[in-house]
Amino acid sequence: MCASSHFLGRVGRRRSYGKFGPLVGAIDEGTSSARFLVFAARTAEVLTYHQVSVPSLCPNEGWVEQDPLVLMGAVIECVEKTVENLRHLEIDPNDIVAIGVSNQRETTVVWDVITGKPLYNAIVWLDMRTSETVDHLLSKARNHNPEYLKPLCGLPISTYFSAVKLRWLLDNVKEVQDAVAEGRCLFGTIDTWIIWNLTGGTDGGLHVTEVTNASRTMLMNIKTLDWDDDLISFFDIPKEILPDIHSSSEIYGYVTSGSLKGIPISGCLGDQQAALVGQMCFKKGQAKSTYGTGCFLLYNTGNSVIQSKHGLLTTVAYKLGRNKPAVYALEGSVAVAGAAIKWLQDNLGLFGSMDEIKDFCDYKGHVGDIVFVPAFSGLYAPYWRKDARSVICGLSEDTEKGHLIRAALEAACFQTRDILDAMNADCHIPLSRLLVDGGMTANNYIMQLQADLSGIPVVRPLMTEATALGAAIAAGVAEGVDVWDLDSTVDVPCDIFYPRMNDNEREILHQKWKKAVERSLGWEVDLAEEPSEGMYLFELQVGHGFCFYLITADSHSSMLSTIPAGIFLVSALGLLVLARWRSG
Repeated sequence: MCASSHFLGRVGRRRSYGKFGPLVGAIDEGTSSARFLVFAARTAEVLTYHQVSVPSLCPNEGWVEQDPLVLMGAVIECVEKTVENLRHLEIDPNDIVAIGVSNQRETTVVWDVITGKPLYNAIVWLDMRTSETVDHLLSKARNHNPEYLKPLCGLPISTYFSAVKLRWLLDNVKEVQDAVAEGRCLFGTIDTWIIWNLTGGTDGGLHVTEVTNASRTMLMNIKTLDWDDDLISFFDIPKEILPDIHSSSEIYGYVTSGSLKGIPISGCLGDQQAALVGQMCFKKGQAKSTYGTGCFLLYNTGNSVIQSKHGLLTTVAYKLGRNKPAVYALEGSVAVAGAAIKWLQDNLGLFGSMDEIKDFCDYKGHVGDIVFVPAFSGLYAPYWRKDARSVICGLSEDTEKGHLIRAALEAACFQTRDILDAMNADCHIPLSRLLVDGGMTANNYIMQLQADLSGIPVVRPLMTEATALGAAIAAGVAEGVDVWDLDSTVDVPCDIFYPRMNDNEREILHQKWKKAVERSLGWEVDLAEEPSEGMYLFELQVGHGFCFYLITADSHSSMLSTIPAGIFLVSALGLLVLARWRSG
């Protein structure tokens, strides 16, 4: 029996549901973990879920990868464990009538259609290896303008987006080159990889994506909602490896194995768009901000495609049905929010567990005494500077770890303020309130500071699963499923944080932040470039692993100024040779 017949058989046999009514499952695959949650369609209540961490791999500085097989294994484990939970709760898993998918966006996967195996690890959205690829692409753009393609796709040429990562794979990985030449390579973002595997994989798996994820590739025309030949030509991408584009809410296919065999996959949204839907931001002018690994603020612009003049992205917000119009959004993307806290824990060992964070929120000192600009992957909106690197400003002999931890928390609020200013400039209608979700929003200090810096109330729903809820809504309203009634949805209880600072206080703090941002720019220097006039570049390499550079002098320097440098270099050479000799 095929999967669709299996589902229709289940529906045909069902005369009634359990006490929670029809259920909808949601796969929520993020940067750091995968989850599967089950919602009651009538009440939007989360009944149970299971979560599995997904590790990232960093083989080189600035590289971030994930194993697609590990990722897929985590998704399947979450589904099976959640079904077990339902049985323990005496809830019939057969009450699940549909599954939605939300996923980390831009992360790029290529795999072999014959074997089903990845041709390379997934390149994660915040990976920076494509800096040189971006430089090459900019050389092709008119006036080397990063926004050259924005009228077509709504996005600047940046390391962030999928087409640039795919171009790197095609240029640098022989397995990918061979698979393309032999017609067995498939490309997709994480939604495509999940759906292909769940609907059969090598045995007829569906190679599809949906509009919100496709709008993050730089290959989809933001108006026609289809792959654009001019964009494909610019990036020199073989069109045959691209998936078919669908709406955010329709039956794509059916699960072919496991406990949920025969259930339709009927909803799919990139995680930030899913959070917008989960926050019920269906009206033009509504906005939400998600605080997770990164921070992402989306502003609903209705059916209008608005091209930002202040560093924001134009993206598809959702398209809830094949015959429904697309709704668009302006987006401000911040690469590092919660990731900065994780860095302080993992790399510097400043604290043991995330539970300790709240102990540092009332740390002595004032907001902005220490300013941390976490530009590990450059700066995204509204700056779009890949040459930016992290800086910590304001250190003194009194600085303690608590100051650094609090500064990392405050950075997410300052970056969100930057994006709000850009949105106000683009839309000319300041937000009256900001809806928030994501793991960092559990921290009251961050929420109050966000309200203070923004000058508007911050609204935090007590039901924090906005991303998964958005995927469930998309699945539940799909034609042929129809178990979710958006008109009967009631407002969820919320906490509201009102501003306490006056305008002068918040502007002083924001100006201090802007000074720190200026100091973070221009740190990525290519030493392979020709030295500028009046500059002397010395390179010294001894054996394997010993190499250093010294750049001295500017336009006012004389050759006499290189004498100390020469003495230093000769001394260093002697020490390096001696060290190599003594080490054998």
